[in-house]
Amino acid sequence: MNVTPFCVLTIAGSDSGGGAGIQADLRTIRAIGGHALTAITAVTAQDTMHISEWRPVPDALIGAQIASALGGFPVAAAKTGLLPGPSAIRIVAAALAKVPTIPLVVDPVIASASGTRFLSQAGIRALREQLFPLASLVTPNWPEAAAISGLPVQSHAQAKRAAMRISAECGRPVLVKGGHAPGKTWRDCLVMPDGDALWYEGPRIVTLNTHGTGCVLSAAIASWLGRGADLAWAVKLGQSFLQRALLRGRGLHWGAGRGPAFYGKR
Repeated sequence: MNVTPFCVLTIAGSDSGGGAGIQADLRTIRAIGGHALTAITAVTAQDTMHISEWRPVPDALIGAQIASALGGFPVAAAKTGLLPGPSAIRIVAAALAKVPTIPLVVDPVIASASGTRFLSQAGIRALREQLFPLASLVTPNWPEAAAISGLPVQSHAQAKRAAMRISAECGRPVLVKGGHAPGKTWRDCLVMPDGDALWYEGPRIVTLNTHGTGCVLSAAIASWLGRGADLAWAVKLGQSFLQRALLRGRGLHWGAGRGPAFYGKR
């Protein structure tokens, strides 16, 4: 019997250290049972400490990769990560607007944790105006939610307020991730366009290996949406996947800085 695997398209940057971006997405999608399709938007040279170089992929080539994936495979879901500027965002949005029934998770990568900035204010506006309205879910962390909403985000109450503003503007669900919060508990806030909010929380896993966690979570949620889960359950399953990866990574030593979340065999 011929069986077609469910396919998830990731549109993101390449991480030479393998901890984030396309590489993290590939591992995540495969671990959840899918076949990963890729459109690489940028190439980075990075280790566990910092990004030393990065270059955007030409817009036309980004568009061609997406067109080939959508035209040649049964894509069940898609996600975006690093998008290197307003023109690239326009190309991606135009391509994804042609397939509105495919669930889309938008991880609005503005800068790396080590401080390398990828998107200008014009890029943030392009995300808000062109890509967010297509999304099944937008997944900013606290700094990203602050940059997008224009509101301070230094507490869980402020995170919810920022999520509500972003969701009201784009008309789509928003998950503000609470990994930047202090304390022994993580709390993520999912806000729906009607203003309803759902909180997810759990004990914080103490580990240095947190590089790429946003990529892993967004890829996991997209994968579960591709498998047919509803949004709230896909978020829960994605968070559980990430927590297991963080647990498996405890005690591993990758270098002088932050290593990747780990979900291979030990």
